[in-house]
Amino acid sequence: MNIGQAAKATGLSAKMIRYYEDTGLFGPVARTEAGYRIYNPRDIHTLGFIKRSRDMGFSVERIGELLQLWQDRSRHSADVKRMALEHVQLLQQRIAELQDMVRTVQALAECCAGDDRPDCPILRDIETGVPLLAEPMSTQFGTGGKPRPRH
Repeated sequence: MNIGQAAKATGLSAKMIRYYEDTGLFGPVARTEAGYRIYNPRDIHTLGFIKRSRDMGFSVERIGELLQLWQDRSRHSADVKRMALEHVQLLQQRIAELQDMVRTVQALAECCAGDDRPDCPILRDIETGVPLLAEPMSTQFGTGGKPRPRH
């Protein structure tokens, strides 16, 4: 297979395949006399492994470690499990960070009047880096404990 066919077969772009080869994660592969890459079924299988690992959020460095373990028939499954559980912790941390971002942006959006005036708490927060919630309670909240719209 040429690189276009390999890309189609694996769901990776040709650019990513070249990147994985350039970084040493994958390859090198055989080439024609004209210098074109040629991929065999084993190469496609390995690229598929890389793609699935990336889809699970593993870093390129971790994928390299997983590839080594995958190719090592004397590996211990405990090593793979340890890596997987470490990755789960990292993913949970990222989820918590994303949830914090959602709460922050949602709170800012609720405080924005969304009218024709130019003042915007969302842009002010991004500009200053001072979160809306860092303001004194008297200016931040109106009656009923709800964020006061900013003008």
